[in-house]
Amino acid sequence: MSVSKHRQEAPDTLNCMVITVSDTRTKENDKSGKIVSTALKSAGYSITRYHLVKDEYEEIQHLIREGGNDEVIDAIIINGGTGIAVRDTTFEAVRDLLEKEMPGFGELFRYLSYVEDIGSASILSRAAAGVYHHKAVFSVPGSSGAVSLAMERIIVPELAHVVREIRKDL
Repeated sequence: MSVSKHRQEAPDTLNCMVITVSDTRTKENDKSGKIVSTALKSAGYSITRYHLVKDEYEEIQHLIREGGNDEVIDAIIINGGTGIAVRDTTFEAVRDLLEKEMPGFGELFRYLSYVEDIGSASILSRAAAGVYHHKAVFSVPGSSGAVSLAMERIIVPELAHVVREIRKDL
């Protein structure tokens, strides 16, 4: 079956959970969380849950588990905490829960970042994606440029297709 046929069979609406990981942002100044939410809403998707969490491994995993156990949630989009600084734990928290990884997401994100935005500094990104409890999980850097790039060029165009693939054998 072709990719276009898969996309035709993908759901029209999705319920999404948005998680911003930051030690400094508040809900009032969470620009990247707003970019994620706006992009999803523009695609016709719902934001069912939104959380702002400190960059703490256990707290991030707790929220992902909650989203994974919520029957309403189709996808979890996380921004922030993906760098290589000591406090950056999002990558490990996500990676350690994923049941299936989508390495192509991180590869494509870093390629686009390299070509369109930040050049060789793209090697510092630990963007990741995969499946947890039959939910699509995407984790991207927290900068507004990175979030916009990921949402516009990869996540929004493919999210319904990814969810369709996850659900097809259920």
